[in-house]
Amino acid sequence: MAVTFNIQVSLPVFKALTSRLEEGQTHDDIIRDLLELDSVTELEPPNPLDYMQEVSSNFTRALGGPEAGFYSRGLWLPNGTVLRARYKQRLYEARILEGKWVDAEGVEHRSPSAAASAITSTNVNGLHFWEAKRPTDNGWRRLQAFVADKR
Repeated sequence: MAVTFNIQVSLPVFKALTSRLEEGQTHDDIIRDLLELDSVTELEPPNPLDYMQEVSSNFTRALGGPEAGFYSRGLWLPNGTVLRARYKQRLYEARILEGKWVDAEGVEHRSPSAAASAITSTNVNGLHFWEAKRPTDNGWRRLQAFVADKR
């Protein structure tokens, strides 16, 4: 459990922070972005060697081999990946099962944004909305970090 503190800010600072909020973000996320701090749930930076191993097995995955998973617009998530998002004080969860994005109610979604839009009833960037923990990960990271790792 994270330790939290209350801080006092002026109304203009609070309004400025609030104006930067996107779906699924908190004021803490905005301050972390401004200060260029890692996500509070990210335990360690990605290992470049892990990425190279992942790239080398993409052919097997693409062919539906034993490491099959979910692929959408440059984002690859292996089977067994757990996803979470917070929206309006509520936690939402999903999983990657048999190459499909499946929410807690068993509904399949074609993309992270489609899954986020089903929750918010608005257009949402799913890469900013969701956090993921792959089977080999030690902590949670926003989906946008998995796409950024591939640069």
